[in-house]
Amino acid sequence: MRLVEGLHRVGNDLVACYLVADDDGVTLIDAGLSGQWPLLVAELTAMGRTVSEIRGVVLTHGDSDHIGFAERLRAEYGIPVWVHEADAGRARGEGKPSTGWGALRPGPLLRFLWYAARRGGLRTTYVTEVRTFRGGETLDLPGRPQIIAVPGHSPGSVAVHVPAVDALFVGDALTTRHVLTGREGPGPAPFTDQPEVAASSVASLDGVEARWVLPGHGAPWNQGVSAALRQYRSQSSA
Repeated sequence: MRLVEGLHRVGNDLVACYLVADDDGVTLIDAGLSGQWPLLVAELTAMGRTVSEIRGVVLTHGDSDHIGFAERLRAEYGIPVWVHEADAGRARGEGKPSTGWGALRPGPLLRFLWYAARRGGLRTTYVTEVRTFRGGETLDLPGRPQIIAVPGHSPGSVAVHVPAVDALFVGDALTTRHVLTGREGPGPAPFTDQPEVAASSVASLDGVEARWVLPGHGAPWNQGVSAALRQYRSQSSA
């Protein structure tokens, strides 16, 4: 799905990752579910690109529905996988804390579970080798992605700011679709390690200039960061 020149989404409102392209190649933000591989290839083809043009994978965090085909890219194509140092162990499969399910509705929950199962979500392929970053770094990858630490959903959750495409990739720091309830619009994500820490981290994004706010779950948001944060606060207090 083309959003603007040089910015594409792979997947749908249930699970999504993103491609940033320029003359130097392609940066992949998150890696979805393993069974979304054909969708990745199809989107690259539509862009006139190939998998071999991906210069790096930048993970917003290390959860299973964000690392899906990252190891395949690393092992088969030699593409480096980047993650915050605090989530490196999670991306390698070294465990994560158990979190409660919280609010849910049967319909949205079943749709999410069905899609995840159909796209390989029942079996996670962890990343054998990762490169790590910290908040405040700018990576030498297409688009020059800037890393903003937003701990809370996980210890190493990050937002990725790419001014070249006017986008802020937020992973699960906030989502525009709650996959367990079907709630739409910017709001807190389920399965968050530390909800209060996550809310504080999201608030720290105020002042980031970007039209697009792009989550791992939900529709692309194109009304700017400030508007997304206002709705997030409204959802949080509801």
